[in-house]
Amino acid sequence: MTSARPLSLITGASSGIGAEFARQLAALGHDLVMTARRVERLESLADELRAQHGAQVTVLPHDLADLAAVQWLCDALDQRGLQVDWLINNAGYGVPGTFDASDWPTHAAFLRVLLTAPTELAWRLLPGMQQRGRGRIINVASLAGHVPAPAGHTLYAASKAYLIKFSQALALENQSRGIHVCALCPGFTWSEFHDVTGTRGKMDQLPGYMWLSAAEVVRQGIAAVERGDAVYIPGKLNRFIKTVMQLMPDRLALRLSARQGTRYRSTQP
Repeated sequence: MTSARPLSLITGASSGIGAEFARQLAALGHDLVMTARRVERLESLADELRAQHGAQVTVLPHDLADLAAVQWLCDALDQRGLQVDWLINNAGYGVPGTFDASDWPTHAAFLRVLLTAPTELAWRLLPGMQQRGRGRIINVASLAGHVPAPAGHTLYAASKAYLIKFSQALALENQSRGIHVCALCPGFTWSEFHDVTGTRGKMDQLPGYMWLSAAEVVRQGIAAVERGDAVYIPGKLNRFIKTVMQLMPDRLALRLSARQGTRYRSTQP
């Protein structure tokens, strides 16, 4: 398959921010490759985008927790003659409870999805972007990667902090080669994320002004990577929170984060 349209690969495209990236990039004239575990949702979204935008959409369902997942995806792209111009590393989830409440296979699978898969996808797809002299990589991180981590969901903020630093280095290494890399760091976003982690009850108690829609997060994220921002936090309130936390003494910031974390993090297995 060949096309003059840009081709975007989106992980975790079956819902939330990933599905919204698919909708907005298709509206901008992109063809798409979408991957996630839920085949029916991917196929339904693919039909929607083909009908609305005339996009060529390839559905490659897979679980990124599989050690061979990234190699399988890249082989599937090569077999179809698809060259990725935009990589959206969006797939992610949370593991509720404290670190010792889950077994190691659970944590290992989480790390493969949140850390290993996005890093390997960038490593495998970046050379093609460099050869063509163009490309965009968005690593969906989180405001959680900028502030002290509260108890519960122990590896989540740590993984997002990694994506931020990884994106910064990758952006600097490729800024002269026509490739922009951005860590997109949303705060609270309306999606299924909190239903999956079992924290919807806690999240619904937070005031509405703390939330952004997935559509707004994606709109700002696309604009940020096009500008060449290596890190971007959507929402004025979220940027204010990050700044205040950075200005506080570490001990005070951690104490505040610990208190506020009980409002939205589960420490129960």
